[in-house]
Formats: sequence, structure tokens, C-alpha cells
Amino acid sequence: MLYATTVSSDSELQQIIDLQFINLKQNITPKEKNEQGFVTMVFSMDMLRAMHRLAPSIVVKDENGKVVAYAIVFLKEGRAGYPGMESMFRNFEKISWKGKSFISYNYYIMGQICVAKEVRGQGAVEMLYHKHREIYGKQYDCIVTEIANSNQRSLRAHERVGFKIVSTHSDAIDDWNVVVWDWV
Repeated sequence: MLYATTVSSDSELQQIIDLQFINLKQNITPKEKNEQGFVTMVFSMDMLRAMHRLAPSIVVKDENGKVVAYAIVFLKEGRAGYPGMESMFRNFEKISWKGKSFISYNYYIMGQICVAKEVRGQGAVEMLYHKHREIYGKQYDCIVTEIANSNQRSLRAHERVGFKIVSTHSDAIDDWNVVVWDWV
């Protein structure tokens, strides 16, 4: 049995880091990367603690309380602390959505999502995002993230939840799809 909740301890943050490491694109085979998806950014314990002080992220746990999936909440208020995400913010400033500048909306970023291999295909992505909406839906207009074009599994999973591609761009790392889940 799986259930979604918010992060509440350093132990859970460490489990996020462990799951992240296993699924980093440089730590998996090309076949696994293409078939199962991957994560790109590396978050340290200090970074996660700082983000969680602003807003706790969402995790899915198994019946033993082990974190088997996560979706990190990254608020705009934390922007200055993470120079590696600055290019994403600059890109958001160029996007028009529903007839106005994207940055005029009250949004937050889903900083990274990852699901353990043993629970893939069991609805963990949907659980994560429905908990996001339950917790943060009244405070925000939408949630936004970027997905590498080469990560088709992740793109399909986000589309199933309700995310729509609103922009694409390229940088030194990859070609990216900016996707938004509209909550208004």
C-alpha cells in the first residue's frame, strides 16, 4: 500500500537524496534512461533543508514508511539560493501564458520528481501530484516544471496528470519542455 504525505524529517530528505542518486542520468544505462526516465539535478541535504523550510515537498511512502517517490517543491522565494536554476527562471520571464506574462501568475516549481523502480506503474506520479494540489492548490495558480525532451516517460506521465507544454527551449544540458498544470 502506497500513500502520499509531506516531508517531515531529515531521514526522509536523505531517502530523497538516495533515490535521486540511483536515478541520475549519469548513473543509469542509456537503455534505462530511454525506457524508464531519469533525473538531472543533484540536490544536497543543505539545499533540500532550505527548500523544505519554505514549503515541504511531497513524498509517497510504502507500507513500511520508506520513501519510494518524491516531487520537490521549489518556491520562487528560494531563487537566490540556487544559482543552477537561474536559467530556468530567466526562461520563465520570456514565456507568455493565457495571454499574459507567465511570471505574473502565482506559481511554484516542481523541482524534481522521481519514482523508485519497484513502484513504477502503480500510480505514484498521480499520488504525488494530487497531494501537491491538495496541499498547495488554494495558494497557487499553477505548478510548473521543465522536462528534458529526451525524457519521454516523464513527459507522458506529466501529460496524464494534466500538465500542458507551454514553451520549449534548449541549453547546454538538453532540449526542454516547460509544462504547466493549471489550477485556476
